[in-house]
Amino acid sequence: MPGVRVRLLVLSAALVPVASLGGCSSPKQTATATSGPTATSTSMVTTTVSLPPSTTTTTVPGCTGANYTLALLGTQGAAGTFEVTFGLRNGSSVTCPLSGYPGIQLIDAAGADIPTTTNRGGSLSFTDFPAAAVSVGAGATAYFNLAYSDVPTGTESSCPVAAVVQAIPPNTSAALRVSGQQFMVCDVGTVTVSPVFGQGSPETQTTAPPRS
Repeated sequence: MPGVRVRLLVLSAALVPVASLGGCSSPKQTATATSGPTATSTSMVTTTVSLPPSTTTTTVPGCTGANYTLALLGTQGAAGTFEVTFGLRNGSSVTCPLSGYPGIQLIDAAGADIPTTTNRGGSLSFTDFPAAAVSVGAGATAYFNLAYSDVPTGTESSCPVAAVVQAIPPNTSAALRVSGQQFMVCDVGTVTVSPVFGQGSPETQTTAPPRS
């Protein structure tokens, strides 16, 4: 029996280093398993940066709107609808770009603003056409047409009379004025305006006849 007891003690002693080795290797295995998913998750992170759209602004020295003079070039009317053609003459020494619709304000004989409603384009042949870029050379003229009605609507007993028409060329802030003719504008001061067009444009055929 003493011999058996000795062998058991030897066997137990032999197992001690094995358990110690297993305990030492276990943390390393856990660390390896944890580091794998962490690395994969980090590689999938993305960052998106939104940049504002780029814009390009072209400024031509001498083209501020104040370099234009406004003139009434022609008028005609039929069935209560009147057409007036205006000219924007470039008085500068450089070619100036214009594109779009002028701003319109009606003014009475006392110099007070008349409430004005401006429709762009409308449905008339001399106002309803696409806006296009116009290059107005030195001393050249760009045009636009204006339409209005002199027939009172059902809610009007009288219509305002404009002694002055004020126009602001497209993309400018210069208020240009022309007088010399009176316009009785009904439908609560409503006018329809065309986009500006150049001398070589097919739309020149829509201009009203020159004033007599």
